Amino acid sequence: MPTVLILLGLLSLVGYGATLWTEFLWYDSVGFREVLTTRLLSQVALFLLGGTVTALLVWASLWLAWRHRPIYAPSTPEQAALDRYRSALDPMRRLVFVAVPLVLGAFAGAAMSSQWQTVLLFIHRQPFGVEDPHFGMDVGFFVFALPFWQMIVSFATLVLGLSLIGALLVHYIYGGLQLQAASGTSRTSTAARIQLAVILALLLVVRAAGYWIERYTLSMTEHARITGMTYTDVNAVLPTRGILAVAALLCAAFFIATIWTRAWRLPLIGLGGLIVVALLLGGVYPSLVQSLRVRPSEAQLEAPYIERALTSTLAAYGLNGVEKVDYDAVTEAEPGQLRSDADTVPGIRIVDPSVVSPTFRQLQGVRNYYQFSDALDVDSYDVDGEAVDTVIAVRELNQAGIPAAQRNWVNDHTVYTHGFGVVAAYGNRRSSEGEPVFYERNIPPVGDLGEYEPRIYFGEASPDYSIVGAPEGAEPREIDYPSSGSTTGEVRNTYEGGGGVAIGDFLRRAAYAVKYRQVEILLSDSLNEESRMLDHREPRDRVERVAPWLRLDGNPYPAVVDGRVTWIIDGYTVSNRYPYSQMEELGEVTADSLQTANNVASIGAGQVNYIRNSVKATVDAYDGTVNLYAWDEEDPLLMAWSSAFENSVRPMSEIDGTLMSHLRYPEDLFKVQRSVLTRYHVSDASSFFGGQDFWAVSEDPTVENAVKPDIPPYYLSIAMPGQEEPTFSLTTTYIPQGQARQNLTGYLAVDADAGEADGERREGYGQMRLLVLPRDSTVRGPGQFQNDINSSNETSDAFTQTLSQFLNLNRQQGSQVLIGNLLTLPVGDGLLYVEPVYVQAESGSAYPLQRLVVVAFGNELAWSDTLDGALDELFGGDSGATAGDAGSEAPEGGDGTEDPTGEEPPEEDVAQAVADIQQAYEDGQTALAAGDWDAYGQAQERLRAAIDRAVAASPEGGSVTVPGGPDDASQTTEP
Repeated sequence: MPTVLILLGLLSLVGYGATLWTEFLWYDSVGFREVLTTRLLSQVALFLLGGTVTALLVWASLWLAWRHRPIYAPSTPEQAALDRYRSALDPMRRLVFVAVPLVLGAFAGAAMSSQWQTVLLFIHRQPFGVEDPHFGMDVGFFVFALPFWQMIVSFATLVLGLSLIGALLVHYIYGGLQLQAASGTSRTSTAARIQLAVILALLLVVRAAGYWIERYTLSMTEHARITGMTYTDVNAVLPTRGILAVAALLCAAFFIATIWTRAWRLPLIGLGGLIVVALLLGGVYPSLVQSLRVRPSEAQLEAPYIERALTSTLAAYGLNGVEKVDYDAVTEAEPGQLRSDADTVPGIRIVDPSVVSPTFRQLQGVRNYYQFSDALDVDSYDVDGEAVDTVIAVRELNQAGIPAAQRNWVNDHTVYTHGFGVVAAYGNRRSSEGEPVFYERNIPPVGDLGEYEPRIYFGEASPDYSIVGAPEGAEPREIDYPSSGSTTGEVRNTYEGGGGVAIGDFLRRAAYAVKYRQVEILLSDSLNEESRMLDHREPRDRVERVAPWLRLDGNPYPAVVDGRVTWIIDGYTVSNRYPYSQMEELGEVTADSLQTANNVASIGAGQVNYIRNSVKATVDAYDGTVNLYAWDEEDPLLMAWSSAFENSVRPMSEIDGTLMSHLRYPEDLFKVQRSVLTRYHVSDASSFFGGQDFWAVSEDPTVENAVKPDIPPYYLSIAMPGQEEPTFSLTTTYIPQGQARQNLTGYLAVDADAGEADGERREGYGQMRLLVLPRDSTVRGPGQFQNDINSSNETSDAFTQTLSQFLNLNRQQGSQVLIGNLLTLPVGDGLLYVEPVYVQAESGSAYPLQRLVVVAFGNELAWSDTLDGALDELFGGDSGATAGDAGSEAPEGGDGTEDPTGEEPPEEDVAQAVADIQQAYEDGQTALAAGDWDAYGQAQERLRAAIDRAVAASPEGGSVTVPGGPDDASQTTEP
């Protein structure tokens, strides 16, 4: 048995050592080794400090109790019964007196080491420059220092409590403490009385410090209406905390006095009195004040404290600069009403990024081992000199799509290693078939984004690890992309980037073999002296590891920046210690209907009452380089962490203009802020107290659940009232809180465009504008609009049936109707709803196609196959503006792609399409032979799409020879 334990211990030590070494190697590879060493050293130092202090004090308590035990135990029946315990303890007393303190010290040290962030923030604390409204202290005390002192009080209470328990047990076992003493004798020996009195006095001193500190924590107390101190807290609870602190000190003095008085009566009376005072002053008295003084005049007495909460909450959430506009929205639709918004209407996004992923997959997936995320991303790109709202997606690796016969360790980890390229579609266009219009597509990439490194080694769907690299001149082994120019139909590649960890030597391979529990890493011939280990490849994970002090946005997004595909992740600094600021449950207020997508994560749980988008992080999709850029350089939390982890955050001045143009206002921050504004848009205390004007974030009516989540915020290019031209913005809507009438009550938009200047944000970035509709507004809310769609008898010039007939018919004929995102825009002096509707067959390789667009203004609703048509029908035959989606199909191909140059298509496009035709045909025949009808259907769909692309890409009047056709050796298709 000892041998087995020793072997298990050695194996555990080897495993821990291998993991620790590989961690150092990984942090070295990304240039953030100081982050790991600072964190580890902090944790180790706190573990040793906490463990040593605990172990020494517990050992000292045990030793003193034993050292000053009675020479002869009292002769009582109780002590006679304890003889057997003394006899059992004495032979192993030394071991027990060492082992117990060490074990308790280990637990206490582990608890202390988990507080490394609290300690680092205290050491590197910064002033906020804002004073608490009651104590007049800088907010930095509450954020940085108060948590530290609370930790010290908790730790001291724990250590003294353990010491007290140890002393009690030893004194009792050795006769220094008796529960049933003989008549006329003391229950405690002199040594026991002194030791116990001193420990109890120290505990009471610590408790007094705790009472005093609790005075400051009242500024973060949650109440039904506000966070912070109320009238009762200030006038009843706060004074009692001071009184209890003094009472605890007095009680401690009574225990010290026991050393000379030799009696426990006075300290025990004092302790009992302290408990009674704590109950009366801490509970009964505040309740009486609340009931008898506050409740009859609550609105007047609480007004000053509500004012404090209003001021502090808006400051803590960055909402001081919100521009509120009373917006009496027009509800009558008149011809030409959108003429003044002619610049906004062409930018209305009718492509829903959460619906069209299967469409991207069918038209641009190319191979089954490629995939796109469930929810695609929205960005803004300059195309032909115009800013274009874009739906963009990365073509990532999908190892589940590799045929089962080809799945093995070598292929999974050294052959299929990366995705390839991005696909971008116009947000405001669709083909005549309802497909997106791509301006960046295909493999190799063709389009308007210019030349860039297309290989995606670091992405949201990358494998846990891949091993890449080979000596110069060696045959490439990594699948790069399919091509007809290769004898295998595929181009292979060797990774040449500097990302990952070099594992050419035996020891590193052995360490990773132990870490991943896979001996193939050590034994495989696929590895060589140039091999590199790529792991921790998910962008969010990489940033989280190099900046463990950040909360990260749940939806990283890709951008093509300076010839590289770059992942952009927003990082937040948060706190729950800002005085008088409203507490929000972070996980709840950031949840919406998009979090069911596989690439949209939660920001995390926990309560916060302060948040800043302090960091913009980037991850290079090819080499995994991580950069952290300061975004809110005045944030005290960011300054503290930058001081703790020196040189880990780069200044904003180092952000170049191309990257700056793709930085946007973050979604999760906006969701937190919009939740706060449901109540804190009310600016005076009396209205806030009444709560009649409180709002709720609109539910997502397109979700068919009984309990509907919040509607996601949407990126749109809009011009808010007072703006001269459309700006890329993030928007949301509000409805009344707790009322049956769900009319629209508010509309919030924030300027999300950071600009294009090097190292400097655009002046208007982050400006929030809130449209407040009259309380008796008759503008329909999103849920009411959706209900109207489902029951509408409106007809359209483009269809022969009513809208409800169209929807019901498609739902009943083996098709699935998918409702797209419900967009709201302030145009025409009113509010316009726009919602695309998709239809998808329920079997085979079907994918969503946009069949119509529904719009509404005021109480009017219209629909058509295009946004232009729907708007014209809504506004009496002429909306006054052109959306530009009517007939916006791609002239160069039937798959929704568009030639960005207008020149004759290159021969590579034709060859690529031909290769795709042959591969689709072969895949179909294989599936047919295997009886896999789903795979056969997918192959036929790909075959059709590839033939369409071949026809579109061939020279006008020419033909395309397709080798390996289904009937003979070749076939010809003509345009």
